[in-house]
Amino acid sequence: MFPLSPPATDPTFLFEHFRGNHGTELLTVAVAHFDLFPLLAERPLSLEELRARMSLDHRPAVVLLTALRAMKLIEADSSGRLRVSDAAREHLLPGGEFFVGDYIGLAANSPGVLEMAARLKSNRLDLAEATDAGAAFIYREGLDSAMEQENSARRLTLALAGRAKNVAPVLAERLTFDGGTLLDLGGGTGIYAVACLRRHPALRAIVFDRPEVLKVAAEFAVAYGVADRLTLHAGDMFADEFPAADTILLSNILHDWDRPECATLIQRCAAVLPVGGRLLIHDVFLNDDLDGPLPVALYSAALFSLTEGRAYSAREYREWLTTAGLTSSEVVPTLVHCGVLTGTK
Repeated sequence: MFPLSPPATDPTFLFEHFRGNHGTELLTVAVAHFDLFPLLAERPLSLEELRARMSLDHRPAVVLLTALRAMKLIEADSSGRLRVSDAAREHLLPGGEFFVGDYIGLAANSPGVLEMAARLKSNRLDLAEATDAGAAFIYREGLDSAMEQENSARRLTLALAGRAKNVAPVLAERLTFDGGTLLDLGGGTGIYAVACLRRHPALRAIVFDRPEVLKVAAEFAVAYGVADRLTLHAGDMFADEFPAADTILLSNILHDWDRPECATLIQRCAAVLPVGGRLLIHDVFLNDDLDGPLPVALYSAALFSLTEGRAYSAREYREWLTTAGLTSSEVVPTLVHCGVLTGTK
């Protein structure tokens, strides 16, 4: 049986370094592919006006502009319209004495920048490039998904477990359970459910995921000594019935999907919860004003590149929870920029 306790050192800085390339890509795209700063220097624009001028859909616009706001290059005025910051006005407007746009533009044709520019403009995930077996991190009926192939499902599931093993014990410490059943929806290895089971001996849990992924979860249940309290349930979380549970956990799930799918999934969860039941959204959270923090904004760019989603703010999640008839709590931090937001029925 392996130990499952919080790490002695905080690995957050590793993830910040790992995702830092997206800052280069987004800044270069804004300067060299969209001429964004001269555009905003003409006059402040609302998000919708700026989207129209750049011909961007809502999701890519939020990904790009949140990162630039977090970099302190764009700011909102008292009316919520976006404008260039003083630093951007001095350094990113052509013709200025201290202009550095041409220097940044040296990276304009690098592969990562070109790929980011193309995806921002198309708002589509290039499934052929996501992985040799198809879409890497998501499953949708009719989609060639890596999560349906044994080898790729195992490799990706175990890779994602690297972060989860650090974060799951912290999440388990921050939660309380009075017995009952936890449904870990899209649970992958089941490591979050396993951590909760080991922390709360009266709890039982169900991991719901694709069949190939659950093969790995079965191994984890045995390795961590909780197989007698953990049930594995294969299914499609957008189409199949959920097993009964007092608490449903969505850990790093919703950020894989666009807004309509997020709202739908939260509605589906709320519909099956008993009165007093809880929906736990464990994820990263953008600021409510969509102006940072920068590490989460860059993670949002990574999600945009690899999935159909992005990072969301607590305000966005609360709107979906309220629409679904759930009362939301404050976000409780866990680890690696994550936190847990509870919706109670």
